[in-house]
Amino acid sequence: MRPRYASAVLFVPFAVVLAASLASNHVRAQRSTPAAARPGTFDAIIEQNASEMMGRGAQIFRFDTFGDEAFWGSALKLHQAIAGARFGGVGPGVGPATALAVGLKVDADMVPGPVLAAIRSGSLDLNDPANTLALLDARAVVGVTAFKGAGGAVTGMGIQCALCHSTVDDSFAPGIGRRLDGWPNRDLNVGAIVALSPDLSVVNNLLGTDDATTRRVLASWGPGKFDAELFLDGKAFRPDGKSAATLIPPAYGLAGVNLHTYTGWGSVPYWNAFVANLEMHGGGTFFDPRLANKDQFPIAAKAGFNNVRPQGGDGITSRLAALHFYQLAIPAPTPPAGSFDARAAERGQAAFNGVARCSTCHVPPLFTEPGWQMHTGEEIGIDNFQADRSPDHRYRTTPLRGAWSRGKGGYYHDGRYPTLLAVVQHYNQALNLRLSDSEMNDLVEYLKSL
Repeated sequence: MRPRYASAVLFVPFAVVLAASLASNHVRAQRSTPAAARPGTFDAIIEQNASEMMGRGAQIFRFDTFGDEAFWGSALKLHQAIAGARFGGVGPGVGPATALAVGLKVDADMVPGPVLAAIRSGSLDLNDPANTLALLDARAVVGVTAFKGAGGAVTGMGIQCALCHSTVDDSFAPGIGRRLDGWPNRDLNVGAIVALSPDLSVVNNLLGTDDATTRRVLASWGPGKFDAELFLDGKAFRPDGKSAATLIPPAYGLAGVNLHTYTGWGSVPYWNAFVANLEMHGGGTFFDPRLANKDQFPIAAKAGFNNVRPQGGDGITSRLAALHFYQLAIPAPTPPAGSFDARAAERGQAAFNGVARCSTCHVPPLFTEPGWQMHTGEEIGIDNFQADRSPDHRYRTTPLRGAWSRGKGGYYHDGRYPTLLAVVQHYNQALNLRLSDSEMNDLVEYLKSL
């Protein structure tokens, strides 16, 4: 007969081995730095790839034009307006003061020290185009690149993702500071910048309009807005006569989020390809058969935007993976200390997940719906004009993290609600929630805390 203690003798060593194994697994699971991976392992390969993708993606987001200088420079000749007649262009040129006034931002970390000192002391002439060109040479103007010929004359210009989807923290001066990638530039007046062009014929021909009409449309956009669908359907104004342009959306907090923009369209890499090819007018490949629908997208169908192939090399497709990787790594910004009432936010969180029913669609921690997060205008209590400009005729459930940082210009796709409280009041009425004023105020504090 086996001794009664035999099973215990066998069990104790097994328990020790199991505990040691679990502890080892825990240590491995806690590894978070590239140095933790042993050289030659697949973990090391993954970490090296992540590091390279991150670095390359940041460079693409900040500095890659995708070859769009053929449009912004060669076609629109916008560089000539910036340089001015004194530097081989036309007109008076654009000084730094004018550039800042139309919402362009300056990355202080890229500005040479003596130039920063001159700006601080007031000795730099902010109305001299020469100083704008010097800032462009230093790659300090966020999202804009100038190209020069052998003799130093400006021969072209291009734009990057960062033009619309980065800003600065104003730590040096208004419009000058440290770069904030992914933040929407709600000061950027894209229409006014494009209208600086001495030759809008390429835009006029695409839209089938005269120059005066094109410039009137561009002037209607205003700061922080852009009409990405204009080159697809030609609908420059809403039925109420207001501009059809929408607010520039953030490019942060997109990890785990399916659809990128206010009205869906597609995933993050889809929208990157769409914008790089059809809005920035770079040289690449883009395919979306939905744009062949001549009833919904008459301009896109006529121009062949449903199936774009590069005339020369493809300067976009090879960049999409790293760009996507970098964008997904940009977190939504955390609220500044003291910017919300913590106790009220706690009560607001309870209401958010309870009586207000917000979390039905804005599911924590993504604060949008996992999956196809789309709704009709009727479901959210608004008109369908902008939704009907998209293939799915729906509005996306907007992720809420960082909402405090994009209040300039208002909320919703067109800024129709000036404050978060106005948004909450809208839903209270549209969904018949019967929230008290204090409950709505608590909800606002919670939204400010995200």
